[in-house]
Amino acid sequence: MTTVGSNNAHAFARSDRSPLGVWWWTVDRWMLGVVAILIAIGVVVSFAASPAAAARMNIGDPFHFAVRQCVFAVASMILMMAVSMLDVKGVRRAAFVIWLAAIAVMIALPFIGHSAKGATRWIEFGGFTFQPSEYMKPALVILVAWMFAEGQKGNGVPGVSIAFGLFAVSVGLLLIQPDVGQTVLITVAFGAAFWMAGVPMSWVMLLGATALAGLSSTYFMFPHVQSRVDRFFSPEKADTHQVDAAAIAQAAGGLFGRGPGEGVMKRRVPDLHTDFAASVGAEEFGLVFLLLVISLFAFVVVRGLMRAMKLSDPFEQIAAAALFVLVGQQAIINLAVNLNMMPTKGMTLPFISYGGSSMLAMGLTMGLALALTRRRPGAYAQSEGLAKAGTFG
Repeated sequence: MTTVGSNNAHAFARSDRSPLGVWWWTVDRWMLGVVAILIAIGVVVSFAASPAAAARMNIGDPFHFAVRQCVFAVASMILMMAVSMLDVKGVRRAAFVIWLAAIAVMIALPFIGHSAKGATRWIEFGGFTFQPSEYMKPALVILVAWMFAEGQKGNGVPGVSIAFGLFAVSVGLLLIQPDVGQTVLITVAFGAAFWMAGVPMSWVMLLGATALAGLSSTYFMFPHVQSRVDRFFSPEKADTHQVDAAAIAQAAGGLFGRGPGEGVMKRRVPDLHTDFAASVGAEEFGLVFLLLVISLFAFVVVRGLMRAMKLSDPFEQIAAAALFVLVGQQAIINLAVNLNMMPTKGMTLPFISYGGSSMLAMGLTMGLALALTRRRPGAYAQSEGLAKAGTFG
């Protein structure tokens, strides 16, 4: 007699050649599980932060943000799994379409965009806000990796020139908004892809020096950047309320936290459910919460880079590694701001901070990374692939 349990156990047998069965046995299930844990942590933190955030914004439903976060979480997980089923050609096609669509919307932002805090980065519709630059980032990474790989083949394709052109268009539109934080993210990811493409070190150093000069110039070009940097280096001369409240919240949490729902400092942090979600979690669940979050992100980035290094195709290597760099650096920047180790950036913590655009874009990013690192015939022919690519030493 066949039981229900035995049927479920064999639902994804190794001999199952259905698209879902093939996906299950080729995708990195450990990575998938850790991202699911991060998303679940984000939902828990949103329930802790939502009542205070709703009260601050005079929203009647105390769990307004928590309920929406649950919807975003489910949508992000579905998007990540669906995108991770793409083959390599599908990844490139999707990136091209997404980049074009995002750039088109970014061009229209000055005319139809929603302005907040001195920037025009969003489009509002039906009670939701859409930030196109969030989706442009992973698509750009895929496209520049593709161009760098094509340039390596020596078939006359000006891959490096095209990659720099795509990067310049993206950065130009970001600075018009202005959005210096996202500019920093894609610049670092672009630099990582540039370095991993095996270009001469002198080129990498030149790009780094140019990026550093450009970043420094934003201090003089944008008043809000100057204000944030001044507050960071001269806190006694400026209003550092958010950072101070976040620090007090973390200290009050101690090792194991005040307990779920017992945090009080979240009522004093304006962006508690977005930029400072980590501080809310630290107060209610303690230092162990921060250490757990850092460990999970470290697992994603380190494991992702290790798998990317073993890929045989130069495009897949560069693209996958740069995507994991993109996720890792955003997490590092957000946590560093929460710990008052760098000026505030207005950047979310991937999968944990509240925000539909951020959550869905991170689902897209990880879906693309998982698609590229899936086990396919010849994908991990390490001895031949790394020697041919000449990228990782």
